[in-house]
Amino acid sequence: MSRRTRHGFTLLELIIVIGIIALLSGGAVMAIGGLTGSKAKASATELAGTIRLLYDSAALTGKTCRLVFELPSTKDDDSPVKYHAECAKSGLTARRDRDEELKDLRDSEKDREREKKKKEDDKRFRSLGSDDSAPTAQELMAREKSRVEEEAKFDVFSTEEIAERALPDAVRITVWTKHQREAVKQGTAYMYFFPQGFTERSQIAVKQGKNAWTLLVSPLTGKVAIVADELEVPRS
Repeated sequence: MSRRTRHGFTLLELIIVIGIIALLSGGAVMAIGGLTGSKAKASATELAGTIRLLYDSAALTGKTCRLVFELPSTKDDDSPVKYHAECAKSGLTARRDRDEELKDLRDSEKDREREKKKKEDDKRFRSLGSDDSAPTAQELMAREKSRVEEEAKFDVFSTEEIAERALPDAVRITVWTKHQREAVKQGTAYMYFFPQGFTERSQIAVKQGKNAWTLLVSPLTGKVAIVADELEVPRS
């Protein structure tokens, strides 16, 4: 009779088996997360809390605040969605036409770049020419313009509860407020909070694959209702 020998797993075989199990488990978790939209749901809940906190902060500080959403610039841009809070030095009003405001924002950024270049050119010209350090009329006007803009400037507002957030890569959002004709899907979007204790009527859709949740923001109370669906933007 031949003798049977019993063989066990080698260390290398065990490592390979454990690695395969880990890969399969990770894939299963990702697949389940994509099917259930768990990341989008968690992001919607977190965003709802941030909105409520910023609403309270604006009311308590007497300042106009806003939530700034940095969305992908194009459909093919796979960079994560980010948002952060900003507050002005006083209580400001928001533009009635948000689409025009976003266009003006892009134009003003270009104007600032041109103004900066002009100042640098003027400075170089004066250093080559006269030693006269008295400000010109254009410089005085520019200073006054800067002073007014500084008063209306929004600075980043951050606390432990309201900090800049980056959503998971798979999560995308669209932002609509009362003063917009269409929801913003790319670029920059704003949501304002005012010191009198109200905000804008807003809808924010948070999506992951085919799963979506819509945040409905009450303008008078700042309360947020989360609906497990992507709702259409109001047309009136």
